[in-house]
Amino acid sequence: MGDIERYIIEFLCHGDANAAKRVRLSSDVDWTLRYPNLNQTPQMERCGEEVVVASDLVYNTFFFISRAEELLNKKRDEHGRFLAQFSQFSSNEWQIPLVDEYSRLLMKMLNLPLPGPGFDAIYLTHDIDTLTQYRHLRGALGGILRGQTHNVLAAWRDIRQDPAYTFPWIMQQDAQVPQAQVIYFAKHSSGKGLDYPQYNLRGHDYLATEQLLRDSGAQIGIHSSAYATCPLPAGKVHRSHYLSCSIDRMQQLVDAGYTDDYTMGFADLAGFRLRTTRAVRWINPKTRQLTPLVLHPLTMMDCTLSGSNYMHLNEDEAYFYASELIDKVRQHHGELNLLWHNTSIADNSYHKSLYPKLLQLI
Repeated sequence: MGDIERYIIEFLCHGDANAAKRVRLSSDVDWTLRYPNLNQTPQMERCGEEVVVASDLVYNTFFFISRAEELLNKKRDEHGRFLAQFSQFSSNEWQIPLVDEYSRLLMKMLNLPLPGPGFDAIYLTHDIDTLTQYRHLRGALGGILRGQTHNVLAAWRDIRQDPAYTFPWIMQQDAQVPQAQVIYFAKHSSGKGLDYPQYNLRGHDYLATEQLLRDSGAQIGIHSSAYATCPLPAGKVHRSHYLSCSIDRMQQLVDAGYTDDYTMGFADLAGFRLRTTRAVRWINPKTRQLTPLVLHPLTMMDCTLSGSNYMHLNEDEAYFYASELIDKVRQHHGELNLLWHNTSIADNSYHKSLYPKLLQLI
């Protein structure tokens, strides 16, 4: 049994290496890239102390946690992203953590206790796409032209008066979930095209904000360019701008020494892009190499729920949909990974009222 097979079986056994040794494949895995047949549940059979499983259990798991579909399906949106709407699988299927269900079946066959309901980890994450709205020249001029001169001047006098500077409010909300790990992703880009605007990472506004966030106990991660051709800055914890996460970009993260990535979700559909709620090491589907990069599945992003080009849900619909996803993560004892932007709190959407409601569910 190779490294990938061993890792996948141990992952399905919730990291229990001794239990994984009791699992045997009925045949070698056929690694030919193809869509898995999900009409049949992979067969499992007890044989003494061992459990013999069909090789499609390993292949199907590999297919989803590696994102192999993106090698078979070349459709991309205008930003170069693979969206849920391009997938062969329906939107309803992405709401089901199929790999976790495989795990439960295998654990039962091995007579192992299933993890009880709860969260293995909670990540409250925030992408700082825009630090301030008015405290840079283009933003200030735009505000003045829109008749917001008073608000522009107020923001220049005091950063706390800038509409995008919602960090104190976010910190107050996140403090209601003391067991959560809070991560802010600071944008590192050229500031061109999709990356506009790029705030000054050496300027007083950013440095003071970063210190404020660190003092609250939050971690600062790298929010890299939406373009895979842009060099990656040094770092360990990462999320790509626009949730751009191609196979090549992920290999770049591995090569650059990143340890953890929080990008893995569809921009247009909240759900389980890896078909698991648990953190998993990425397997490069091109090379079939098990990498040290840990993928943390993104449960939902704010603008995915509300965006007119995405799910376009009203607040009640978004609350119901999000609560069901949160419950599924809890049932499978997975990682809950929420993404709320500092700017979504400031706009006219419902996210300032929805976010606290979801935190109360946790």
